[in-house]
Amino acid sequence: MASPTDPRVLLVRLPCNPIFPIGPIYLADHLHKQFPGMPQRILDLAAVPLLDVELCLAREVEAFQPTLLVFSWRDIQIYAPVDGRSGNPLQHSFEVFYARNPLKRLRGALGGLGLMRSFYGELWRNLRLVRQGVRRARRHHPEARAVIGGGAVSVFYEQLGRRLPRGTVVSVGEGEPLLEKLIRGESIAAERCFLAGEAPRPGLIHEQPGGMEKTACNYDYIASIWPQLAWYLDGGDFYVGVQTKRGCPHNCCYCVYTVVEGKAVRVNPVEEVIAEMRQLYARGVRGFWFTDAQFIPARRYIEDAKALLRAIQAEGWTDIRWAAYIRADNLDAELAELMVATGMSYFEIGITSGSQELVRKMRMGYNLRTVLENCRLLARAGFQDQVSVNYSFNVIDERPETIRQTVAYHRALEAIFGADKVEPAIFFIGLQPHTHLEQYGFEQGMIKPGYNPMSMMPWAARKTLWNPEPMGSTFGRICLEAFDRNPADFGRTVMDLLERDYGLAPLEEALRAPVEGRRALATARS
Repeated sequence: MASPTDPRVLLVRLPCNPIFPIGPIYLADHLHKQFPGMPQRILDLAAVPLLDVELCLAREVEAFQPTLLVFSWRDIQIYAPVDGRSGNPLQHSFEVFYARNPLKRLRGALGGLGLMRSFYGELWRNLRLVRQGVRRARRHHPEARAVIGGGAVSVFYEQLGRRLPRGTVVSVGEGEPLLEKLIRGESIAAERCFLAGEAPRPGLIHEQPGGMEKTACNYDYIASIWPQLAWYLDGGDFYVGVQTKRGCPHNCCYCVYTVVEGKAVRVNPVEEVIAEMRQLYARGVRGFWFTDAQFIPARRYIEDAKALLRAIQAEGWTDIRWAAYIRADNLDAELAELMVATGMSYFEIGITSGSQELVRKMRMGYNLRTVLENCRLLARAGFQDQVSVNYSFNVIDERPETIRQTVAYHRALEAIFGADKVEPAIFFIGLQPHTHLEQYGFEQGMIKPGYNPMSMMPWAARKTLWNPEPMGSTFGRICLEAFDRNPADFGRTVMDLLERDYGLAPLEEALRAPVEGRRALATARS
């Protein structure tokens, strides 16, 4: 490994959708504060044409000659309700699994082959980029090492660790303390990491990260090491990420955030968040995305959110817009007014179901009645922009009664904000390791230990695209009809078709969760 006095760090974001790369930026900023004289560069391959990424990486490594390459792998998104670079994964999968027309099945199979080629092609390309980057760096510094982290790695670290170059440091969760120790030449045995080619210690994903106070990112420095910054800012239409807190205290059955970021919520000082936004505002940024797992993770953080929004008001930024994931059960009237007054232009609610019974079984921690009441507070405060409501159908114990309840709940949200403002985002869970839902799948015999959660083979995809019977075929048929009728408004069309086939429950039924009932996920072993 390079000696502590002469490290040169190249941070490489591997190709993905060109979302503002907040992770590599924050890593570079943190390292600069710890090692002010250390040379760094950021290379964002998401902002490079795919045909040029290998050449671009080679040129950067040759020019910069790093001793430490830090690769960020943002996501491995297998299934999604929208078109990807190689088509619509959900549509192709459902055509193969559920279409009655043989020609549609054939079309789905052909589309699926394209998706498999794209998925495995991206997987192999990213692994190849890591290998090539390290090999080229070692021509100049034989001791050069690679670290790889990011969302995809934190979720699929066991699978990826077997494919990466031997000795690559595989980082799970936050990377700042790990990189500090690597640069200082200290032992990394206590960090959330392992070396590719070796088995990770059991339960690595469940180890809690250490606390760390985040200070304002120095964007003058970032601009000096990342020429592509202007690519994101010049158009003025990007939401630029700003983090106000880390961690999530919840236990949603299918979500891995709570173990990746840790259950302890660590709130960044308001003055530091404002100082960071002030720098971006001076560079012309007017759209901000608060990148927290949840902007208001629990009611105890309402006052923290208010303090931040009051500070934004004090800056006089009347022309900004901002968005975030919001747990809408954690609002009060004053916070709702502050959110609207400071420019909240869009928010997402991940309620998953409009049935309180299913919300409870999936460990979501939501009170759907409170969500409705707080949405009314936002409407009364003057919110008139877009709301995205995430529904993940058929996760556990879905049946006709809960479908009717979800449709009724969605209609209640439409009555509050307007049907044209409420966008139902229809998801089917791509089963992820280390989640309560995975454990439930083991217990129910739906999946077996040793399965490959990254496999796109049809026999595996049928299980990892979580849509079990007895309702799986029903949702498959409904979604295929929605794709045929109005693919441009898929979510609303699905809701209309569900109402056509199942009707509406009384809203009060949706808001009531019986204490007794079908077996809940909450009884599954963690």
